[in-house]
Amino acid sequence: MKPTKNQFFKRQTTLQEIGEVGQQKLQNATVLVVGCGGLGSPIAVYLASSGIGKIRLVDFDTVDISNLHRQVFYSLEDVGQPKAAVLSEFIKKRAPFTKVTFSNKPVTKDNVFKLIENVDIVVDGTDSLPTKYLLNDACVLKNKPLVYGSLYKFDGYVATFNVLQKDGGYSANLRDAFPEMATDIPNCEEAGTLNSIVGMIATQQVNEVLKLITGIGKPLTNQLLIYNSLQNTQLKMKLKPTFFKEKIAKLFKAQTYFDAICATQNSDLLITSAELKSRLKEEDLELIAVLPNLKLPFKVQQVIPIQKFKPENIVVNFNKTYIMVCQRGMNSYIATKMMKKEYPELNVFSLVGGISKYKIENN
Repeated sequence: MKPTKNQFFKRQTTLQEIGEVGQQKLQNATVLVVGCGGLGSPIAVYLASSGIGKIRLVDFDTVDISNLHRQVFYSLEDVGQPKAAVLSEFIKKRAPFTKVTFSNKPVTKDNVFKLIENVDIVVDGTDSLPTKYLLNDACVLKNKPLVYGSLYKFDGYVATFNVLQKDGGYSANLRDAFPEMATDIPNCEEAGTLNSIVGMIATQQVNEVLKLITGIGKPLTNQLLIYNSLQNTQLKMKLKPTFFKEKIAKLFKAQTYFDAICATQNSDLLITSAELKSRLKEEDLELIAVLPNLKLPFKVQQVIPIQKFKPENIVVNFNKTYIMVCQRGMNSYIATKMMKKEYPELNVFSLVGGISKYKIENN
């Protein structure tokens, strides 16, 4: 079936505020979606379905079984596959008037300017604080609007940052809301999240993009919307621009924006599921879970949440081999690096792919 644009977008162009002119604006737009998880995947699908002409997807991660309860555009058959590639194929099948491209590499300080160079709007669908600040600072420096979204348990946050104003200045950015990058806020893997709030915040971000492009409505500029799904309440926190380009430029030069989760893992610090299974009965093995409430297929000797993980407080036995485990092998790798730095001679490894991969490979 080859539908026409008039057929495909009929319900949208019927809106007087959109019409053919607004639809053409959407068709002419290019949007970068960073992160193809709980926020990014519905954002990309809804934007493509709305008629955005070009969408660029960026995500280094693969589909995990624990993603599926909230990342509804992936299926069981997609587990283990690159998220950006899978999502790109899904969009191609249902949005014939959108050109979609993707990258499986993480966003870094070295490539961020190239990624945002030829796009009209950047959408933040990540759960990485360093990446959020990197995107924000790069968008400020290059005068790109950034549609921000984040989640914490039952709360969601949405804002539209760095939009050109009538007076020639730009609206508030992420650092006007949160000047310093917090180091103690857990991500979804650590804190958990409800799938309904994920979808609600994602569609709020889509709404912001559509308003920016078509010029209708009032975007969430100079304010941060905070929504609580348990109480069904929301408030808007007013923001005042204080972090201007000159200040951001100094910060950008000084910061690395390094995120261990996005970094390539050193194979010397890893143990595979097969290797671990073959060694589980060894007496010189010490297993430490760095996430609480994990459904473990084997016994661990200690549970130390990554937020409270301090190697100097662990009494180690250098005759033992230490294995760090978590849900997906990310926080365990961070813990492993911390242990190796504190105790260079200690045999310590992170379980590749975490408990999720271990269960799949040992079913």
